[in-house]
Amino acid sequence: MGKKRLVVTITGGCLMSWWSAIACAGVEIFTSSEMPVSNVPSDAVTVSIDSGEKLDDQISADLPDDPDEAEAVMHRRMRSPEYRAHAEQLNQAYTGLARAWILGIQKIPAVVVDERYVVYGQPDVSKALDEIQSERR
Repeated sequence: MGKKRLVVTITGGCLMSWWSAIACAGVEIFTSSEMPVSNVPSDAVTVSIDSGEKLDDQISADLPDDPDEAEAVMHRRMRSPEYRAHAEQLNQAYTGLARAWILGIQKIPAVVVDERYVVYGQPDVSKALDEIQSERR
């Protein structure tokens, strides 16, 4: 017999930034690069909570040991056209992490529906959504 998962009611506010209306009244998935999820609806917002750290590592890669040289390299990188896109990705990554905190996400993966219901530990999003639908009936 399969393990019964708990559908939890959560509280949290809608954080309006890059989130679409879907995120504020739809499906949000919180995971990490080490915990892939499957069967994700096309209109769901997926947040990898470790993506900001990975992006930080990318922009800081191969810096010289000397602090002055490292600072000069970072200034050059930050003036590059690629950095603008990188900065936007960082903004989105850390906004997603803040969103998880605001919703009170306790572990991952977490599938959140309508800011009210969450299923933890189910990597198959369609199954998590079925569990939530069952509970709502």
